[in-house]
Amino acid sequence: MKKRNKTDEYIIVIGCGRLGSHLASLLSRDGCSVVIIDKDVNSFEGLEQDFGGFTIEADGIEDEVLRNAKIEQADVLVATTDDDNANIMIAQIAKSIYKVPKVIARLHDPNRYKIYKELDIETVSPTLLSAIEFQNIIARDFAGIEEAD
Repeated sequence: MKKRNKTDEYIIVIGCGRLGSHLASLLSRDGCSVVIIDKDVNSFEGLEQDFGGFTIEADGIEDEVLRNAKIEQADVLVATTDDDNANIMIAQIAKSIYKVPKVIARLHDPNRYKIYKELDIETVSPTLLSAIEFQNIIARDFAGIEEAD
């Protein structure tokens, strides 16, 4: 299998909040072809000025919207809305119906991780990542301290 360049990657990001807009901007800067979808046209103001991708103001759960975004050509779909139910639904549609090779969903409620895992959906949970990072910082800072007798 031929290794692809980043410029060959077609990525759809659904949800243009802080995470989605930052991710889309980074991917665009890296040379990926990016489409970002959000229901609120004002959310696109969060994209960096040099964002070179496309924006679609619509509900990313709707099949027609996904087809207009050319989901059948997507290499990656990332669902970053603030609604776990929407993210899981979008991820299932992308994975099961459109056979998108890489599907990742944002997970707000860590208690739902098991559901996503059972559906074989890759997740990123800012809450869990933050907790792990705090734990690493605490462990690192206390690793060099010895108890006094």
